[in-house]
Amino acid sequence: MSLIATDQLKIIIGLGATGMSCARLLAIKGERFLMVDTRQQPANLACFEQLYPQVKVVLGPLNKTLLASASELIVSPGLAKDDPAIAYAVAKGSVLIGDIDLFCRATSAPIIAITGSNAKSTVTTLVGEMAMACGIEVGVGGNIGLPVLDFLEQPEKDLYVLELSSFQLETCNDLRASVATVLNLTPDHLDRYANDFQKYYQAKHRIFKGCKSVVENLDDTLTHPLVAKNVDIIGYRLGVSDFNIFGLMTAEIDGEMQECIALAKQPLLATSAIKLPGRHNVVNALAALSIGQLAGFSMPGMLEAIVNFQGLEHRCQLVATKEQVSYFNDSKGTNVGATVAALEGLGATLATGNKIVLIAGGDGKGASFNDLQKPVAEHVKALVLIGTDAQRIAAAVPQAEIHYAVNMQEAVRQSAALASAGDIVLLSPACASFDMFDNYAQRGAVFSAAAVDLS
Repeated sequence: MSLIATDQLKIIIGLGATGMSCARLLAIKGERFLMVDTRQQPANLACFEQLYPQVKVVLGPLNKTLLASASELIVSPGLAKDDPAIAYAVAKGSVLIGDIDLFCRATSAPIIAITGSNAKSTVTTLVGEMAMACGIEVGVGGNIGLPVLDFLEQPEKDLYVLELSSFQLETCNDLRASVATVLNLTPDHLDRYANDFQKYYQAKHRIFKGCKSVVENLDDTLTHPLVAKNVDIIGYRLGVSDFNIFGLMTAEIDGEMQECIALAKQPLLATSAIKLPGRHNVVNALAALSIGQLAGFSMPGMLEAIVNFQGLEHRCQLVATKEQVSYFNDSKGTNVGATVAALEGLGATLATGNKIVLIAGGDGKGASFNDLQKPVAEHVKALVLIGTDAQRIAAAVPQAEIHYAVNMQEAVRQSAALASAGDIVLLSPACASFDMFDNYAQRGAVFSAAAVDLS
């Protein structure tokens, strides 16, 4: 790993976990830097001042003249980049970067970069499991797990698999991924992007800058990049496989005809071998295989990882079965696209006559809920709504049976009363959690505990 110092001033904006990790790296490299934060009392202030007493800290509203004195502004993902002081500094020549760029400058190992509105944590984790099954020393992090700069305190890995959010990608200039993909794109974080989906799209597509190869979701045209002709491309789809396209086919396995994942019309694995329920998890397996193929993973190792993969907490996780009703925690479904995928994926597994009771609601982040209409009509018996945007969800699905609950425990009790044997109760909020919970994990834990406690 290369740690070359310069005498140019860098300013870190944001004294959170990311800012602290950036400060550790710059201090090790002997870089000139200072720290700024818009808060008067950021949580990490005392720790920072103890570790770096020689580094100036500036608190309160951002000073445009100060920011413009820096060659680079290292901006934390949670801070909007359109702040007037930041915009002024950029106009004067300061360059915006983030922790991902700092990491890319310091490592020579190949990077697999994964983003999307939904499923990126699942696919990133599965690709990491594939790498390990193939005997590759891999680091998995970014928007999940270990912050990327913490990897620099360990021996260098053979490969890094990074989940990247649109916020992180806004400041990515030097990613140059060996494999890059946008898994899917649906409206999300429109509160951050001033209700402008094009800005969100552009942020996601920064993942392709300088990449060596691309994985395309052929069922989502918004994921297709504009890249140079010499960039290798593999696609996947929930349709027939073909040359350089992972897809599906029917083939005889163990004496019976089964649906299989396939490449170039050659069967690889029966979809029934995937432990995670729902068609969306077949899509996730196709995406991970496509990524692994471009990264040079062995096919046996990849298939072994898929068969053994147990999924993530809070992502369509079966947490209880009571009175022949299955309770699924999809608290990580924080946008409409994720909830649509969960409804369609789990709905396809239900026997004729059975339906889903959906618990949804929270902070919708400015998004429209209209895309819920079709899957709700097809798969949902009733909705139990909670949180700030409960009424907005109800207005988007006027034909649905609607109930309201003041907290998660009541929502679970109401859902249990509405469900029949063979039905599913699904928490998939289509919203962020911060109006009622600390985060999506706490929301999911409260749902799971309430489901387990049902008598």
